[in-house]
Amino acid sequence: MSNIASLETERQRFLYVGMDIHKDNHTAVATNCFGQNLMEKEISNSKEDFVNFVAAVKQLSKQNDLTPVFGLEDSYGYGHRLASHLYQNGFLVKMVAPVLVDRARRYETHPEKSDLLDASQVARVLVQRTDRLPNYSISRDDEIAKTIKELNLDREFLVKEQTRLKNQLHRLLHQAYNSEYRSKFKDPFSLKALLYWQSHPLPRKSDEARSNTFILKNQIKRKVKRLLDIRGEIKTIEAELNVLIKQTNQKLDTLNGCGIALAAKVLAEIRNIERFKSSSSLAKYAGLCPREKSSGKTFRYIKTKSGNRKLNMAIHRIALSQISKTGNQYAKSYFQRKVSEGKTKSQALCCLKRRLVDIIFMMLKYKQAYNYQG
Repeated sequence: MSNIASLETERQRFLYVGMDIHKDNHTAVATNCFGQNLMEKEISNSKEDFVNFVAAVKQLSKQNDLTPVFGLEDSYGYGHRLASHLYQNGFLVKMVAPVLVDRARRYETHPEKSDLLDASQVARVLVQRTDRLPNYSISRDDEIAKTIKELNLDREFLVKEQTRLKNQLHRLLHQAYNSEYRSKFKDPFSLKALLYWQSHPLPRKSDEARSNTFILKNQIKRKVKRLLDIRGEIKTIEAELNVLIKQTNQKLDTLNGCGIALAAKVLAEIRNIERFKSSSSLAKYAGLCPREKSSGKTFRYIKTKSGNRKLNMAIHRIALSQISKTGNQYAKSYFQRKVSEGKTKSQALCCLKRRLVDIIFMMLKYKQAYNYQG
């Protein structure tokens, strides 16, 4: 009981400022631990408004004899300038995941949505989870991770565009060459194939006098040109990612099945390994810890869909690569052993992913290369 009382006393010390972040403006709601609104304010995303906002919060906290703590719901990184300004002014800044705000709204009697309501929900989550929410901090590793994440997003957008263009080019090449275009190259989108389609968009014996044939020729050339441009852009981004990864002194790309793109994805989502006390906490963050679903004398665990799904997907791809024909012999042996123990292949893959979390945690913690000779 004394621990609960001390926790309640600690909560009463703070002024909880929840902020809903947007591109051009931010909405703030300040409450006490009982949820009573003490201030509602909208500010622009400018330094002048940041200064005025900080002054208003300081005055309010002084009037109520409370210590301000800020919670930012930031989905797209628009709150980085504000968080940096607050941090440099000595305030405690917490990052609130949007899923927590959505979850709190879902259980309202009337789950309406507005900027003020979102800011109020952020403040409510802040009251309930102050000790569990991650702190905002500015460090070299955090800044590099942020840049890696932005570059990785650029690469993902280009890969999606590339996939759409390939599908479109498939259809156009079929119109021009029928099914014969598949037999010309093993990969119709390799560099050699793209250069061929660029110089020979139509069969040499085709009737180019028809207007629709001329249009088809131009369509193929445009798609091929854009695909070649995207290949170049992706290579440039991967080179930049490689430079940034080297700046972190991490050697995650030495792990089997983890190339530059996946290493960048893992580093971007983990950001700073010092945030995690153990590999178990990292596994929970990645959604790779089974969730207990027991009742009475029945004890069972199921897969969870919570956690960081982007990090989960990156580890999933590494695991699939490791059990492929050219993968890691240790990983393949571990996977087969779990299957022989009676687990399904899906369950065995989950076990391997959890094992990979342990390896990734130790590699990042001590900045070591993967040195298994299997």
